[in-house]
Amino acid sequence: MNQVKFRIIKMKILLIEDHEKTGSWVKKGLEEAGFIVDITADGRDGLYLALENNYRLVILDIMLPGMDGWEVLRILRTAKMVPVICLTARDAVADRVKGLELGANDYLVKPFSFSELLARVRNQLRTSQPDSKVINIADLSIDLTRHDVQRGGVKISLTRQEYSLLLFLRCIPERSCPEH
Repeated sequence: MNQVKFRIIKMKILLIEDHEKTGSWVKKGLEEAGFIVDITADGRDGLYLALENNYRLVILDIMLPGMDGWEVLRILRTAKMVPVICLTARDAVADRVKGLELGANDYLVKPFSFSELLARVRNQLRTSQPDSKVINIADLSIDLTRHDVQRGGVKISLTRQEYSLLLFLRCIPERSCPEH
């Protein structure tokens, strides 16, 4: 009997944090929790990465070189609705209100507990919907509007049941599936 094997699709997170120790600590913890994490210490670079890639979440410091987090958030909100958690030492109520009014989904003040950050990350991922109507997984593309599936640019014909199964499997990325 042939065994069908699947691989886990990990969610990608962008961490924009200029404090090296904090950045590496958060990155390591998120990777141990099963996420793929890209990190940058510069606001301009972070904005570029956020706009050019399909991240499921952005964790954003406010006090950054190149471009501050407020400006990154302001520009990002005009282009994408990816969930954003501000992670910053700016603890004044006015700063928290500003972050939320600019479009942050959550705001966590440093110092913080990693377990609290992880709970907030999971909550944002659970309650948010992907920004795009097209899901891209490596070279696989699923157009949710046209019910079209392509791999490497080549259209794949699927039955309604196969398409539903593909979407179901895509929606459970945190579950462990055996490898090929």
